[in-house]
Amino acid sequence: MTLPLAAHGDITQQSVDAIVNAANNRMRGGGGVDGAIHRAGGPEILDDCIARFPHGLATGDAGWTTAGRLPARWVIHTVGPNHAAGERDRSLLVSCYRRSLEVAEELGARSIAFPLISAGVYAWPRDDAIAASVATLATTPTRVEEIRIVAFDEATHDQVQRAIRAYSPEIQ
Repeated sequence: MTLPLAAHGDITQQSVDAIVNAANNRMRGGGGVDGAIHRAGGPEILDDCIARFPHGLATGDAGWTTAGRLPARWVIHTVGPNHAAGERDRSLLVSCYRRSLEVAEELGARSIAFPLISAGVYAWPRDDAIAASVATLATTPTRVEEIRIVAFDEATHDQVQRAIRAYSPEIQ
């Protein structure tokens, strides 16, 4: 079992093998984390999305592309449920984390950085988004050695850190 770590900062600056993108079904870029990753990584990411996912990607699934100019080797794109649009099946959110780890394993990634999937413009309740990420990442068998949950703001980082500690009290 690999317990996740809380990281504070910009996911596009994480020096890891794979960065997870909270993408939309179309896989053509968007707002929030998706837009930031596409802007920072450059047009190579969009070109690879178009080539690899001509019909998009289903909610709860994941797939990879180049990372372009990002400090990572790959971007693992996953489509979270849009809570604001009525997609409230938590198993789809959990699937995003599991499928992303499966893709990371297929690629041979040893380190990965996750955003809080669906917690931004898709409006998944933050407390539950954090709980789902920590529990799923902590209990999914994987050979990935380092798993980060990256929070852009300090308050969210502190909340993720508390959730990890609550899940595994021996972590200080």
